Amino acid sequence: MAASCVTKVELTVSCENLLDKDVGSKSDPLCVLLMDTSGNQWFEVDRTERVKNCLSPKFAKKFVVDYYFEVVQKLRFGIYDIDNKTIDISDDDFLGEFECSLGQIVSSSKLTRPLMLKNKKPAGKGTITISAEEIKDNRVVNFEMEARKLDNKVECYDYDSDGSHDLIGIFETNMKRLQEASRTTPAEFECINSKKKQKKSYKNSGVVCVKVCQITKEYTFLDYIMGGCQINFTVGIDFTGSNGDPKSPDSLHYISPQGVNEYLSAIWSVGLVVQDYDSDKMFPAFGFGAQIPPSWQVSHEFPLNFNPANPFCAGVEGVVEAYRMCLPQVKLYGPTNFAPIINHVARFALQALQQNTASQYYVLLIITDGVITDMDQTRGAIVAASRLPMSIIIVGVGKADFTDMEILDGDDGRLKSIKGEPAVRDIVQFVPFRKFQNAPKEELARCVLAEVPGQVVTFFNMMKLLPPKPNTPVDSPNGPPQN
Repeated sequence: MAASCVTKVELTVSCENLLDKDVGSKSDPLCVLLMDTSGNQWFEVDRTERVKNCLSPKFAKKFVVDYYFEVVQKLRFGIYDIDNKTIDISDDDFLGEFECSLGQIVSSSKLTRPLMLKNKKPAGKGTITISAEEIKDNRVVNFEMEARKLDNKVECYDYDSDGSHDLIGIFETNMKRLQEASRTTPAEFECINSKKKQKKSYKNSGVVCVKVCQITKEYTFLDYIMGGCQINFTVGIDFTGSNGDPKSPDSLHYISPQGVNEYLSAIWSVGLVVQDYDSDKMFPAFGFGAQIPPSWQVSHEFPLNFNPANPFCAGVEGVVEAYRMCLPQVKLYGPTNFAPIINHVARFALQALQQNTASQYYVLLIITDGVITDMDQTRGAIVAASRLPMSIIIVGVGKADFTDMEILDGDDGRLKSIKGEPAVRDIVQFVPFRKFQNAPKEELARCVLAEVPGQVVTFFNMMKLLPPKPNTPVDSPNGPPQN
């Protein structure tokens, strides 16, 4: 599994029209940032400076936080009027606060977001504005080797396959010198090995000649998200007979008195993360493997709300409600076919690709209990989808043998269609739900979503598509693609 995507984000805070708690002067506001990533366990991240006598402060100190796509990082910004020098803020006047997620901030196309403060006692007054900016690492410079900084000490080694490389020499350079290099007037650098300098006859260990220097900007996942790229989330749910009668407590579709089952847990876990990256939060949700009314024909691509013209559900809550309403109206049947739902989402992704912009990316969550029946067709569908802005997450519920799913995952080798055509990139992530039954509820999403940022970047880089420009509105598809 790929390492999770983590990067640093700077948050700049400013406020307008704060409450005035002081007599004879104005409030002296300070902002405290708290974070919660595991459910009502808040911890303080940092504080800004105190701004004296100001009801519309623009705090100079920035909050620097680690950003993870696969985690819901709840933030709470509290504003206080500070009238003493103690660290404890419980004795200072509380001016208001608000909560949001870090995902909501970074997905707002790098626009500042005015939000009304909420005060626990009197009605809140004033607004607070947050803007986010990714902290850029120095970019990679390619010239036969990778130099991680723009001003460099470059070490040259004699390569050995067993890893015991021998140092040839070292030279220093800078970006200006490298950029001035050309084929007619190359930049030349003597490689010096300090251990050999003791010899009087030693001059150098060779000369490195740079004839061309090209700087390639490498865009990150946040560059695309903050530039306006939308993550479109679709859910596909297995309604095959192997799940068992939903009315029986032994069924995987049985909803407990607490209102949960493994299907609902997977929807909530993944959906709560992804919803922050879709501006309209309208998610298509489909079922497969059931007989549906009124004809009772088996369908492998039916909307949970039974409205083919508008299969969208309002937020994760809407998907959950549609699932609960759908269960008693269908007859679980079979077989377990994945290809129809994959191809359905792929048609949307193909339309997005034809726009030739990095404005849309599709994530399909499939929740299933059993062995795939249309394995050959599914492999072909995934190979075709690997050329589209699309990722597939498969969560296996129950106790079935999920060996086939591991094949689709592609971590042990590139997936190929039945015709031998290889996937151009790995777009499938599979996990069995049973691995997370005793883990915190956030762990499932952390695991299945960890590879998505890298898949997004890999695809757009492969297509040579730059992030959309900030402040450019992005259209979302309004319904099924027209044939």
